[in-house]
Amino acid sequence: MDAGELYRLHAPAVRGYLRGQGVGEVDDVLSEVFLHVARSLPKYRGADEDLRRWVFVIARNRVIDHSRRRRVRPRISGRDVPEAAASPSSGPLDPELQAALRRLTSDQREVVVLRFVADLSLEEVAIITRRSAGAVKSMQHRALDQLARILSDPACAVESDD
Repeated sequence: MDAGELYRLHAPAVRGYLRGQGVGEVDDVLSEVFLHVARSLPKYRGADEDLRRWVFVIARNRVIDHSRRRRVRPRISGRDVPEAAASPSSGPLDPELQAALRRLTSDQREVVVLRFVADLSLEEVAIITRRSAGAVKSMQHRALDQLARILSDPACAVESDD
């Protein structure tokens, strides 16, 4: 499988994962992910069925790098610059859900987004996040309970960023 085919197969899910993780510059980080994939693909020695997980390990590492860079760089204003209009194929998350996801811990948000946006199994998420499958399942359960409370309780209603 070549890098272009990997991009076509996995970019929409990786884009959703990046959005769910609160990455402001989704297209920039998505480009970084697939640039790394293209450079590393000749050295990849895993099974074809593990390629998806490998791409998400790279995406997770780019999210961590992006987060570190944002902490170091000063912000010019209190708000991020809005992204360009999303294409219909990018599958943007519901703004209310995105706001609710931001209220979870970063670990909970990561597990939920990998499981339900990236559509990875518990075992794959466990490998990517370096946790046991039981820990991922428990974190997922707590995160979904918290999301349900946030989304159903008017007192926890999330204000729009607009």
